[in-house]
Amino acid sequence: MRDVAVIGVGMNKWGELWNDSHRTIWTDAALKAIEDAGVDRVDSMYVGCMSGGLFVGQEHLGAMLADQLGMGPIPGTRVESACASGGLAFRLAYMEVASGMSDIVLASGVEKMTDVDGAAATYALSTAADQEYECFHGITFPGLYAMMARVHMSRYGTTQKQLAEVAAKNHANGSLNPNAQFPMKVTAEQVMNSPAVADPLRLLDCSPITDGAAAAILVPLDKVKEFTKNTPVRIAASAHATDTMALHDRGDIAAIESTARAAEKAYAQAGIGPKDLSFCEVHDCFTISEIMAIEALGLVEKGQGGAAAESGLTALSGKMPVNPSGGLKSKGHPVGATGVAQVYEIVNQLRGNSDKRQIKDAHWALAQNMGGTGASSLVHIFERLS
Repeated sequence: MRDVAVIGVGMNKWGELWNDSHRTIWTDAALKAIEDAGVDRVDSMYVGCMSGGLFVGQEHLGAMLADQLGMGPIPGTRVESACASGGLAFRLAYMEVASGMSDIVLASGVEKMTDVDGAAATYALSTAADQEYECFHGITFPGLYAMMARVHMSRYGTTQKQLAEVAAKNHANGSLNPNAQFPMKVTAEQVMNSPAVADPLRLLDCSPITDGAAAAILVPLDKVKEFTKNTPVRIAASAHATDTMALHDRGDIAAIESTARAAEKAYAQAGIGPKDLSFCEVHDCFTISEIMAIEALGLVEKGQGGAAAESGLTALSGKMPVNPSGGLKSKGHPVGATGVAQVYEIVNQLRGNSDKRQIKDAHWALAQNMGGTGASSLVHIFERLS
């Protein structure tokens, strides 16, 4: 297996992109990544997209987007793993380059979620849960994560204010991100006083519905100088794990076991531990999910995730910054694109290109992207080489 590097990344401003189509949103991000990398071709491409058929009525995305990019007949593959579709697309691109099958591979993700009404969007997202045993009985993702939050609160003493501090911290970061959908600050009090969605989760505990795309160019590490003068970012580890779809089948609904398993593999591959990381991008689709993710990643002890944002540990200036991009909460969550957007943030941070939200002396970084309530998880670790 060859070492692999990311040499180009691209992303557009996320939000409600009424004047742009699914294909043009994706093409914009892909062309930005190609330009950033300094390449004039790609050998292969992967597109993470959870529900193109339900959101915009378009499937067969691998072929359509390869053609849209003007690079057909290259292999184009659509990848689906619910909200982890982008992370899995990135992993498959990594594996193709590492195996030696291709030298220049485009990893990307896209979702256009605002062309349907709220009920249709809720239905599309619910397909990432167990249809027969969960959705049939009327549960939605806010309800599922609310149950996870209630168990966590009961067992570990996690408070409503600690949930709210996660949102406040991520919005503070997102206010510095020009690509964020909601780049405004909020206070913990505003979060707690926002409308109830599924107790204990309030509206501002939840990530939004978003249109957007992100892309990255991967090449063999030993060929980086043939393509670019950019600071090389090595993919030090790529790991993937799954768990039961339905919450009631899990041994512990206050833990994300798939993330813990993937993280264990990733740390072993990279030869580092949680304390070596400079910062992380994690999947905060709801505030409780960031709390549980950082516990699963070993950044804090189990049960201590709630105190992390409240204490400042995970702030930009903290000992372990989490979601300097603003996370899904502020940056937005076009579900198929989220995992690749995490890579976009990490590459720019490791290059030193993140302006007012730059993490000082960033060297090691981790991205955690998951689908559903954690039925699938991807963990990638990155290293700055110069």
